[in-house]
Amino acid sequence: MPTHLIIHGRVQGVFYRDWTVSTARRLGVSGWVRNLPDGTVEAHLEGSPDAVEAMIGKMRDGPPAARVERIERSEAKAQGAEGFKRR
Repeated sequence: MPTHLIIHGRVQGVFYRDWTVSTARRLGVSGWVRNLPDGTVEAHLEGSPDAVEAMIGKMRDGPPAARVERIERSEAKAQGAEGFKRR
């Protein structure tokens, strides 16, 4: 199921987006990730339910320098994403 996320915490300037891209590709998740002006990170995930859940679980920790406080999650419409990109 396509999923939209907003990640709050210390997630900009800590390699979070690049880490997300490499982790998603390794798990077979498609979509994108980008920084937002308010200091959060936004992501769109598509893939098998198991792969998406695994990705979200990993995103709760992120790379070593990140500190994720919370993740807002909502259902999203499929965008037909191919691969995973940083925006």
